Amino acid sequence: MRSLYISQQGCYVCLQQETILVKQTDKILGQVQLPLLEQILVFGKSQITTQVIRACLWRNIPIVYLSRMGYCYGRIIPIEQGYRQLSRYQQQLLAVERLVVARQIVQTKLKNSRVILQRQQRRQSSNLSAVAIQSLEHLIEKAAKADSIEQLMGFEGAAASQYFSALGECISNSEFIFTGRSRRPPGNQVNAMLSFGYQVLWNHLLALIELQGLDPYHACLHQSSERHAALASDLIEEFRAYLIDSLMLWLVNRRSMDAGNDFVHRDGGCYLNDSGRAKFLRAFVQRMEEEVQNDTGERRPKWDLLMQQVKAYKRFVYDPKQLYLPYQIR
Repeated sequence: MRSLYISQQGCYVCLQQETILVKQTDKILGQVQLPLLEQILVFGKSQITTQVIRACLWRNIPIVYLSRMGYCYGRIIPIEQGYRQLSRYQQQLLAVERLVVARQIVQTKLKNSRVILQRQQRRQSSNLSAVAIQSLEHLIEKAAKADSIEQLMGFEGAAASQYFSALGECISNSEFIFTGRSRRPPGNQVNAMLSFGYQVLWNHLLALIELQGLDPYHACLHQSSERHAALASDLIEEFRAYLIDSLMLWLVNRRSMDAGNDFVHRDGGCYLNDSGRAKFLRAFVQRMEEEVQNDTGERRPKWDLLMQQVKAYKRFVYDPKQLYLPYQIR
């Protein structure tokens, strides 16, 4: 299964028998067979025919509309994805059950962040990274004993500050400077890549959550709102460092990204432009197609990790005694 990214502007998406075609004027930019398609993500201004929309609804293929910067405007999903069955179980989860899972999510996020810094520390030692690694270890222990969501979020925030300050030490390309995380808007090229990558990954998880019949607006760690699918924000935490932060470092340090030509500065922020988005998405897909060994010993693409974790959360909802265990980097 694959996702179709439409990142160039002015594209026309149509259906030819069982094949979706992405065109720009008379040129075919891409095509994918419907049976192989998992979801469509449209960045910016492109047109999708009614025939494509109807075919996707019939096959439970979500269509996600995003701004060129990665902000999600909304999704087209089949009417039967109403979350009625599982939502009742999610609402019945006890506060203590949600807290236990929230602890697991934060602990695993911090452990995965620590692994990223440890790997970089072995390549090039840094005092700042060494201090951050020690701080993360301390905060992991604190998170395990947190007695409220508010306390957990405080530990997570303190850990993020330490982690991102050290992440800049892992960048060897002098064209890119990173001293800390800034989101609204992204303050520089590194923050632009992180924000865009997190948004793409968040939307992938949201689609999988909906396909499994879970209510994305009932979560354990994050608070939901009318525009915030909190469960996607919960499940992305374990994958941020592993899938997006490491990809950003790889792209920057291998000089695959051009600090001058792949970004645009506007509205007080820095964002990926058309060429930058295309490069990032191409590298993201390539990274997600890499195979890793799962718990049963099988080698499966990294895409499968996302689905397995969503299914694991679904099992927890049905039977809270089966504690949800986030994915931890080996």
